[in-house]
Amino acid sequence: MSQRMAALGARRRYLVLAICCAGVVIVVMDISIVNVALPSMRRDLTASVSGLQWTIDAYTLVLAGFLVLAGSSADRFGRRRVFQIGLATFGLGSLLCGLAPGIGWLIAARAVQAVGGTMLNPVAMAIVANTFTDPVERAKAIGVFGSMSGLALALGPILGGALVDGLGWRSIFWVNVPVVLAALACTALFVPESRAARARRFDPVGQTLVFVVLAGVVFAIIEAERLGWSSPIILGLLAVAALAAVGVLAYEPRRTDPLLELRLFRSVPFTSAILMALFGLCGFGAFMFVTTLYLQNVRGMAALTTGLTLIPVGGLVLVLSPFTGRLVGARGPRLPLLVAGVALAVAGVASLRLGPATPLTAVAATYLLVGLFLSTVNPPITNTAVSGMPRSMDGVAGSLASAGRQTGTTLGVAIAGTIVGSSLAHGGTAFTGAAHGIWWMMFALGLGIVVLSLLSTAPWAMHTATRAAALFEDMDRGPRTESPTPEAV
Repeated sequence: MSQRMAALGARRRYLVLAICCAGVVIVVMDISIVNVALPSMRRDLTASVSGLQWTIDAYTLVLAGFLVLAGSSADRFGRRRVFQIGLATFGLGSLLCGLAPGIGWLIAARAVQAVGGTMLNPVAMAIVANTFTDPVERAKAIGVFGSMSGLALALGPILGGALVDGLGWRSIFWVNVPVVLAALACTALFVPESRAARARRFDPVGQTLVFVVLAGVVFAIIEAERLGWSSPIILGLLAVAALAAVGVLAYEPRRTDPLLELRLFRSVPFTSAILMALFGLCGFGAFMFVTTLYLQNVRGMAALTTGLTLIPVGGLVLVLSPFTGRLVGARGPRLPLLVAGVALAVAGVASLRLGPATPLTAVAATYLLVGLFLSTVNPPITNTAVSGMPRSMDGVAGSLASAGRQTGTTLGVAIAGTIVGSSLAHGGTAFTGAAHGIWWMMFALGLGIVVLSLLSTAPWAMHTATRAAALFEDMDRGPRTESPTPEAV
């Protein structure tokens, strides 16, 4: 299979890269593009705040829960085949989102979208890694692929705002359909099939337990505002999630190929990377949810103006992410992580001053801090996750770090809606006052990243990674070595 990949001409390889980049763009863009459309969806579908939360979290929750399963399925059944199934499923979900007659139907369609999305990002990365066999070419191709996330984040709010103002919120989903159809045709014509030499075994019990943990916690947080934290339903959900978590800890170590390789958590850098992914994207998810409501509901901005106001966030990601990647390669992850943590903490404190009439220059300056955070947090998290690990575990570690990001985003939206939900109807200073809880949370999460960045890069922490890596040496030597199951955004 590798000889076949090596035989691909340069033009064919870069065409494969372009097809895979299209996959990552539509998946990542559908995280940021929907935020701008939330107020329009709320008016058109008479949706509650929890309905808006689920519109985002149904997508990110499924992404978080099934990323690792999608990667291992592609290794077993063929990456091109799974990529095509993912495209078709994502396109169907997008079409259903655009046709949704109510908020419940929209949430269900978003889950369908996400099922397709889990088969796009990690599988596309695996296709790129196997298409470019030369190490130098592969590094450049992966760099281009990674930068597409920044491009999608930068374009998402702007494109979403233009579509919502010009054609209505449904058009943000319909625009995916022609992209999917073109990508399906090009994949069939130009993308070669590939599989792992040894695919990890399926772990249906572990998969179910992990999803029950995530879904139980997120459902409890979102619905607690309506039902109350003392509600038997909320307490029951939290109890089920706790029991499922105990089940994961008891069951997964007994598996040969567990969904969650718990031995990885013996590495302080890996554990810190997962926590930093959770902290960082929890802060960003909460920020995006609250900010789009603030700009449109409190300040009365149109959707396009809202997207343009968010340019400092996506623009900095697009410009600085490649530099961050080079800095991590040259000097390690500590400095970028410190910058990211400080930027998130300062952005939280600066946001406390945001009111209904705060000058837009001050608003933009605050958003620049968020952009600085986002552009410096992702590359070092992945680097920290795989630090000291054998190559056989790079894919698993990277995928779990990606799942941590999606879990963080999901929790951030859930928490944000719970904090500001009741104030949305009152608007103005009531909303901005309630949002102070979000900004203090961002400050605390930023400080957490600072602390973890110092811990995870200390010499003693690297020693724990070396000890953890020794547990997988047999996998690195023998036929158990598998192709990377790559990271998604």
